[in-house]
Amino acid sequence: MDASPATPLPCPFEKKFPSQLIRDDTFFMSLAYNQAIDAWRRDEVPIGCVIERDGELIASAHNTVEGAHDPTAHAEMLALTQAAAHLGDWRLSEATVYVTKEPCPMCSGAMLMSRVKRVCYAVPDPKMGCLGGATNLNDLPRVNHHLELTAGGVLEPECRELLQAFFRLKRSEAEQ
Repeated sequence: MDASPATPLPCPFEKKFPSQLIRDDTFFMSLAYNQAIDAWRRDEVPIGCVIERDGELIASAHNTVEGAHDPTAHAEMLALTQAAAHLGDWRLSEATVYVTKEPCPMCSGAMLMSRVKRVCYAVPDPKMGCLGGATNLNDLPRVNHHLELTAGGVLEPECRELLQAFFRLKRSEAEQ
C-alpha cells in the first residue's frame, strides 16, 4: 500500500534562474537543484541531476522512485540513460554529471561503467555515498576507468537545506 499523501507536501523553495552566459559548475548545479525541486513537487526525495557535454545540457532528471515504483529510478540513472540516448553511445567520456547529493553505490558504479569524465556533487553522503562518503568506488585500484571528482561545495548549503527540509516535513507528517 502506498503511504504517500494524496497531495505532495508544498515545496517552500524557489527555482534558480542562472545566467546562460556563464556555463560553469554553479550554472549546471543550479539546473540540478531545479530538478530536485521538481522531485519534491512530485513527492519524491529531492535529488536532481543534469549532464553536460561541451557546455551543452544533454540530460536532466530527478528521482522518480516512488511514482515509478522502481528502486533504480534515481536521478543519476535516469540522466545517464538520457545522455547515452542523446549521444547514441553508452560511453559518456566527455560528459560531466552534476548531482545535488553524492551518488549511492548503484549510481556511482553506473557513472564509472559509463566512463563519465567528471562528477560534481553538492552534498556529501557519509552513510551511502560511494564517491568519497561511505566509500569511494573511484579509488578501487583495479577499476579500468577513473573519473574526475568535485566533492561538495557547489551549491552545497542550498542542496543540503532542500534535503533536510524535505525530511523534516516528512517526519512531522508521520508523527501526526
